[in-house]
Amino acid sequence: MNSKERLTRCYFGHEIDRPAVYSRTSFPDNDATYDKLKEYLNRFSDQKANFYAKGLCESYKRDNVKEAYSPEYDKVTTILHTPKGELQQVWLNSRTNQPGFLKEYFIKDASDCEKYLSLPLPRIDGDCSDFFKEQDKMGNKGIVEVFLGNNPGGTVADLMGSETFAMLSITDRELLHALCRREMDIHMQIVSYVIDAGLGPFFAIHGQEYIVPPLHGRVDFDDFNVRYDKPIIDLIHEAGGRVHVHCHGSLRQVLSGFLEMGADVLHPIEPPPLGDITAGEARAILGDKVCIEGNIQIANMYESSPEQIIEETAKLIKDAFVNSKGLIVSPTASPYIPGAGETCFLQYKAMIDTVISLGNTRQTCNT
Repeated sequence: MNSKERLTRCYFGHEIDRPAVYSRTSFPDNDATYDKLKEYLNRFSDQKANFYAKGLCESYKRDNVKEAYSPEYDKVTTILHTPKGELQQVWLNSRTNQPGFLKEYFIKDASDCEKYLSLPLPRIDGDCSDFFKEQDKMGNKGIVEVFLGNNPGGTVADLMGSETFAMLSITDRELLHALCRREMDIHMQIVSYVIDAGLGPFFAIHGQEYIVPPLHGRVDFDDFNVRYDKPIIDLIHEAGGRVHVHCHGSLRQVLSGFLEMGADVLHPIEPPPLGDITAGEARAILGDKVCIEGNIQIANMYESSPEQIIEETAKLIKDAFVNSKGLIVSPTASPYIPGAGETCFLQYKAMIDTVISLGNTRQTCNT
């Protein structure tokens, strides 16, 4: 079974020869220490690429002003013009190759919500040919996903930050619903556009992690994630597509909500301490309806020994690979530590080789 066939069967819930094995690939920029790992992943792992469908949305008029902020950061102020007034975002951009961060969000209060809601829906238009180029390039090494970016709830939370979202969910809940409905409409238009252009069948979406415990409970998860994600996923399913959902966090309380919205693949399902549910516990809740992608904690790829990764991978397969389907073994995130590619190489190799050896063992047993 080649990688394209294997991942396809994972997404569609069919039996496979062995679990798939995959890693996200947002490596540190210009870091040659990861070259050997990149080559090994390219040769031996199941692979994915993506086409960013939100890039088909018409951009709103914005003005950007860059100025010095400190010895370590530049300040980039973005002004978004709306029919009801201006919204301002401030981003601090590192001068020393460190991550940047938001200092000020576009939406700070209810009046800013009204300003944002006054914006017209963006026009959806653009060239989708890059998707087909990626498919041709990928061949049988894997699949190409149509990436939808943040879900409606995550898009809204990203406009204002988690604290403001949580406060407005108490004081101005209907404004949040109005914003989420607006974003759902945009997502539906994007999905319809790309389906009409022949893209699919694999789609990916994230952002649900903004609205999970401990900051939000099951009511908020259902109200702001399930309610607005389900129509989008239903539209994809009606066209014969399948949907990958990426969501970090404590998911035990809300896991069945991913079933309700229609997720086909869920990543990364983290055990304690970063999450609150094991792969085996998740499998008991999800049954065979959702493929689990995960859940080797990314820090372990740098801090554990190869032998420990072998043990962790074997346990994950035992717990989550039920009836020969439903598992993509994967770290919880991309390799992320600058200059540490050699540090994690043997751990990645141990994970990949352990999964592949299962397939070889099965093949030997069947001959």
